Amino acid sequence: MNDQITEIINLIFMMTGKERVQTVLSHNEADKIALDFGATSVTGIHVKKIAEFRRYYGLEDKPVKVIEPFQMLGEVDDELANIWNVDTIGVGGYSDMFGHPQEDFREMRMPWGQTVLLPESFNIKEEEGNTYVFPQGDTSCSPTAVMPAGGYFFDAIERVPSTEPDAELNIEDNLEEFTLMTDTDMPYWKGTLTKARATGRAVIANIGGTGIGDIALVPGLNLKNPKGIRAIADWYMSTVMREDFLREIFDRQSDIALKNLEKMNQIAGDCIDILYVCGTDLGTQDSQFCSAETLSSLYGQAYRKINNWVHKNTGWKTFKHCCGSIVPLLDALIDCGFDIINPVQINAAGMDPKFLKKTYGDRICFWGGGVDTQRVLQLGTPQDVKNQVRQLCEIFGAGGGFVFNTVHNLQANVPSRNAFALMDAVCEIRR
Repeated sequence: MNDQITEIINLIFMMTGKERVQTVLSHNEADKIALDFGATSVTGIHVKKIAEFRRYYGLEDKPVKVIEPFQMLGEVDDELANIWNVDTIGVGGYSDMFGHPQEDFREMRMPWGQTVLLPESFNIKEEEGNTYVFPQGDTSCSPTAVMPAGGYFFDAIERVPSTEPDAELNIEDNLEEFTLMTDTDMPYWKGTLTKARATGRAVIANIGGTGIGDIALVPGLNLKNPKGIRAIADWYMSTVMREDFLREIFDRQSDIALKNLEKMNQIAGDCIDILYVCGTDLGTQDSQFCSAETLSSLYGQAYRKINNWVHKNTGWKTFKHCCGSIVPLLDALIDCGFDIINPVQINAAGMDPKFLKKTYGDRICFWGGGVDTQRVLQLGTPQDVKNQVRQLCEIFGAGGGFVFNTVHNLQANVPSRNAFALMDAVCEIRR
């Protein structure tokens, strides 16, 4: 009887997803650990794993919708979201990374044998075991990405020749994909955000255009004929050789972004809780791509411009994805105004959970870091996974400031028993 009374009391006072996430992002403890799976392109689950989870829970075995085809992330639909009691929901643009409108989904069989749902315009070409995809589905163009034989996601294809050191460059070439929203865009955003708000979950919006220097965007995957600095090695070298040029790109890009944010705030600002700002990785497994000083001088002006506008004009929190060993950069990222850091790569050098929580936990929120995806989730036993999930929830969850997710996306080749153990452990902790 006492257990029944306790359960009824818990149900009466249970927070909504929005309330739970807002509470922990204010550095307070909620009624339970906040949870995100599937709300962003860096907190998602591979489409193959989504199908396995559906079978594990006895749900209908049906084709899974691909919501982000570059990484082949699957939709965490209402059935799975309700089983896991997910606290978040994501809203992204009308078109995907390759420029396909997210509409008229049809069945398509993937190389590993799974039938998934992809947009009607998603045209592919198979050659020698490789699968090629085209910008905006236009097969008259060169392919923009390839899924290698035996792979589970796409790799960008560099379609622009290397940039010579003394080349004359045009700022506009690297701004082609960053455009102002038009009146015709507004109904989509208003309708999608309003629908997301009605779920009672915390809404994470990625309106695009705020990814300052994001290497995933540099090749121009959605452009039919990209120009400018598009080769990845050239871009990284340009952060040293052409710092003033890149800074001007970022300044112009962030000006466009602010105008779009103003429009978004006017039509549906009260529907957004978190703004996904940027996915630029500045860390490696053992070090950093740049110093804190370079981060501040090259990226910082644009970051501050965006974050300051958000904090002055809205109640949104700002989300920064940055893989790797980034302890030497965290103070600079905090100074740039970010509220949230993801994926909290606890397996990288210096990224000790207890140290991170003690040193930075009152100044930034950790979104991720819930399990070591490189070693424990991939190579450990189900009990290893459960033990680490419990331990990390205790460390990061103390005092709030934590939303549970794995270290980056849950990949296709994670052992199924470990993926199931992960979710079982999370559900047990949150009961």
